[in-house]
Amino acid sequence: MPTARLHDGATLDVTTLGDGPAVLLPVGTAINEGPQAEAMRAWGADPDLGHTLAARLADAGFRVVAADYEGHLAECPKPGTLTAAAVAADLLAVADAAGADRFAYYGYSWLALAGLQLALHTDRLTALAMGGYPPLDGPYPAMLAVTRAAHALALAHRDAPPAEPGPAPEPGDWDSVEMTRPPELTGQYVTLYESLEGFDDRASLGLRVPRLVAVGADDDITYGPGWGDVEVVIAGAVAQHRAELEAHGWQVDVLPGKDHLSAMQADAVLPVLVPWLSRTLLGPRGVTAG
Repeated sequence: MPTARLHDGATLDVTTLGDGPAVLLPVGTAINEGPQAEAMRAWGADPDLGHTLAARLADAGFRVVAADYEGHLAECPKPGTLTAAAVAADLLAVADAAGADRFAYYGYSWLALAGLQLALHTDRLTALAMGGYPPLDGPYPAMLAVTRAAHALALAHRDAPPAEPGPAPEPGDWDSVEMTRPPELTGQYVTLYESLEGFDDRASLGLRVPRLVAVGADDDITYGPGWGDVEVVIAGAVAQHRAELEAHGWQVDVLPGKDHLSAMQADAVLPVLVPWLSRTLLGPRGVTAG
């Protein structure tokens, strides 16, 4: 199995699947079982999403290059070094480990943000697909506020005595979530968003590779008092700037009835992503474009 060496010297296993134009997915491809998988399903997430995306893209004629980057960050946090530039370097290291000199990229939520940074740091991309994060007028200040709040809660929880377990939170109810993550994990995302202070995402309009953004029509998130009453505007930003994005070459897909969790599921993503990648990379007859 190929292994990528990341910006801090840590290693990350890389999985390849299928043949054809390379598509980098920063997700794990394992089938997951057990309590953690059940907790994800209760929250409305799919613990096997990465496996499904990779398998379907491979079946569609692509060489999938996958690595569980987010899972690695959960196990090996990088609170002092996880800048936007470091994330871009890590994703390039994944491609290098798989021998993919040129590759497309798909990421969702903050991993879509990572893809935008990757596109701005390299000329090796053949296509960029962003899900659940706007390429223009992105919620950078709001996400910095949310990550700082999460980090403060993690610090407080570390120093507090254990609490009695409460009822399971409803999907999307952030105010009911008990912060049990270690401060090192939350701190790395503070570092990431601090590194993006002052970032002008109008740079996304100057990209020349094929670009796709897909968001749920209901994907605007309001965090309660425990999180600073922050509103993270995703669908609203895409709707507001749709005409400008399309005028600069972005394909924009707004998925009716989908929020941040449901818009990331395979049944929402694949009907948009597979045809777009096929047209972009394979051409009208399934032959590698370019």
